[in-house]
Amino acid sequence: MSRTFRIGTRGLIHLCLILCIPMAAGSGPAQIVHVVRNDMGGRIDRRAALVETLRARGDRVEIRGRVCLSSCTLFLGAHDVCVGRDTVFGFHGPSLWGLPLDHPSFEYWSKVIASHYTPVLRDWYLEVARHRLHGYHRLSGRQMIELGYEPCRNDP
Repeated sequence: MSRTFRIGTRGLIHLCLILCIPMAAGSGPAQIVHVVRNDMGGRIDRRAALVETLRARGDRVEIRGRVCLSSCTLFLGAHDVCVGRDTVFGFHGPSLWGLPLDHPSFEYWSKVIASHYTPVLRDWYLEVARHRLHGYHRLSGRQMIELGYEPCRNDP
């Protein structure tokens, strides 16, 4: 016994949206976009691992909002990243909740952090910013764009 299905215009459009668009877009999953807003930072090891996962998957990271402080700046090391012009980025050296690390640990974690930055930002971080343990050296998104980071689209 055979059945006949009638698909109206709306049904045909929905069917094409389900079947045709993914084929037209190419193979593989769609890119995932992570929007980072007002991030105060956290543990370097956990953030570095997250950034590595995002890189491996090819996800896009958009750093927007008022601030991206401390370990949030490691998102700058994502494979596909953009920055908001008005976002303030805060940089400081590695510490254990504000307490100084021993010299080998300080050097190690400084290099982990710096590895997520472009060469110019990396050099500045290693020469200047990592030596500040309280407060932040602040750079605007506009300054980050001047250093070579891509501005986020649809950003004023």
